[in-house]
Amino acid sequence: MKTIAMIPARMGSQRLKKKNLAPLAGQPLITHAVQKCQDSGCFDEIYINSENAEFGQFAVQYGIKFYQRPEELGNSIATSEQFVYDFLKNVECDLLVQVHSIAPLLSAAEVKSFAEAFIASDADVMLSCIEDRIEVAYQDQPVNFTFAEKTNSQDLEPTQRVTWSITGWRAKSYIEAVEAGGIGTYNGKIAFYPVDPISGHVIKTQQDLDIAEALLSVLGNK
Repeated sequence: MKTIAMIPARMGSQRLKKKNLAPLAGQPLITHAVQKCQDSGCFDEIYINSENAEFGQFAVQYGIKFYQRPEELGNSIATSEQFVYDFLKNVECDLLVQVHSIAPLLSAAEVKSFAEAFIASDADVMLSCIEDRIEVAYQDQPVNFTFAEKTNSQDLEPTQRVTWSITGWRAKSYIEAVEAGGIGTYNGKIAFYPVDPISGHVIKTQQDLDIAEALLSVLGNK
């Protein structure tokens, strides 16, 4: 069973310009993702997936592969649903694990444990999530608690907040779902894999990046 790690890297991010090249602990975000995939030691191949050839230099530097997707799949309108489908149609694999560079605090050990859990499962999709054991409401209505009584937070069923730091898909079921007019991202049997709240911290703004830098400094000192 061929398992590939794919690191998406779009150049034209809006909230944080050239986000994947933003420095964290002295090196670009994209390289943190590459190194943890390599250190996990559980992938047959590792790809950087971008519309911009500039990211190819990192693939060469680290001895991995580069897939240049069509330019239109790198704009702000294109969705991950589209570029994942494009990748799967052009790169042969059984399982695809997407490791996001915007979650640099996810460790190599967590990448390994996620991949192993996905490989051992019968899930078509595995979503990483942060389990929040706190009262959550949606449109003014309780989700995991009731207004009829007060329950201690630690006794609540946790909500599962999808973090996208790492995601797994079976190639065949993803492609079949899209080509049948459905959604590949959420197809078939879907499993949830909890990650540490710090590992699930994603970077979309400069503030997010500053927080990651501070967290990394504390974690490094420990």
